[in-house]
Amino acid sequence: MARIDSLVQEFLSQEKIAIVGVSDRRDTGCNGIYRKFKNSGYRTYAVNPRLTAFDGDPCYPNLQALPEKPDAVFVMANPAVTERVVDDCAELGIRNIWMHCLMGTRAGLAPSITSVSPAAVEACHQHGILVIPGSCPGQFLKPDFGHSAMRRLWRAFGFLNVN
Repeated sequence: MARIDSLVQEFLSQEKIAIVGVSDRRDTGCNGIYRKFKNSGYRTYAVNPRLTAFDGDPCYPNLQALPEKPDAVFVMANPAVTERVVDDCAELGIRNIWMHCLMGTRAGLAPSITSVSPAAVEACHQHGILVIPGSCPGQFLKPDFGHSAMRRLWRAFGFLNVN
């Protein structure tokens, strides 16, 4: 099994997932991932400091404000936000994080459309946090045709390699 597959399997085996980056300004991919996790039976927590509710559920300003510690965190936000989220994960003892990137896990492929920060990835390694630095849960959790095709393409081009 490829390393990305084992990291994804570990992430998806968690029960409580915080999703950082949901939005009320437009329907984003993060919103879709929140719904996908929720509809797949995960206990989900929306995180955005601007919102108090999302899709009828409470929305929290940060991980510390959640009513319970999540098992894992998915981030689809600016890389600077990802760095703060990793610091929060380390402080709270959260051991799984997934940083979204449209173009798989190869650093530098999509600098303007990624949540991945090399500094955040390094901080995860230093704190013993299992990190998926790119790709999308939509490619692995009950993928639709488009996400399934992307996963196959990114794998074929080597864009799902994780060190």
